[in-house]
Amino acid sequence: MRLADSHCHLNYKGLAEDQEAVLARARDSGVVAMLNIATRESEWDEVLATAEREADVWSTVGIHPHEADEHPHIDTAKLVSRAQHPRVVGIGETGLDYYYDHSDRAQQQKSFRAHIAASRETGLPLIVHTRDAEADTAAILAEEMGKGAYPGVIHCFTASGDFADKALELGFYISISGIVTFKNARDLQETAARLPLDRLLIETDAPFLAPVPHRGKTGEPAFVADTCRFLAQLRGMDAEELAEATRENFHRLFAKTLATA
Repeated sequence: MRLADSHCHLNYKGLAEDQEAVLARARDSGVVAMLNIATRESEWDEVLATAEREADVWSTVGIHPHEADEHPHIDTAKLVSRAQHPRVVGIGETGLDYYYDHSDRAQQQKSFRAHIAASRETGLPLIVHTRDAEADTAAILAEEMGKGAYPGVIHCFTASGDFADKALELGFYISISGIVTFKNARDLQETAARLPLDRLLIETDAPFLAPVPHRGKTGEPAFVADTCRFLAQLRGMDAEELAEATRENFHRLFAKTLATA
């Protein structure tokens, strides 16, 4: 299989200490493309440095909703400026998280809209995190789409089937993580089984959410192969076929990766 891990955090604790070995294991598992996600300004340079050093790794620029309160100065212009780098291929992760409420909800929404504007201006895909905030996330995405189209993906999808349909209607891709392999993820499995193949991505969100049979371990990009095999079985298709389709989808959505491969 030749796989793309559409969302990982190679510079987070658990992976950063042995990044070279983590990348080697990923490649041995068939991973040929990895998107290293930024979540706070202080890590932008480090996340980008990994992408500059590794030909099969790209990066993003963004502020996680948990960090919105600490980054009121990060506006659309700053995001657009940093996104000019050839190895920066996406905007985010951004979005809304009402489960933890680590940042004020109004500030989360303001930051989210700034990221959407940056996506619209640059044409780079928006990477959306949403947890316990379906209604507001859907409303903001739709309202902003009315101001001008922009591409994007709902990462680590765990929301309802109804939200999936709304996201698909807006032209978004949906990325499935190792959560789909968990026994208590029946609703997610039902949604993942019916998602259009041409809008489907897979990810690890490493070092989090290690899939079965690695639960309890530190997640890493190599494990995207396990998620691919599980999801392929769930959908009644060959794992190689799913790997091929999701990798092609990754490069179609993150088109800038093709210019810098």
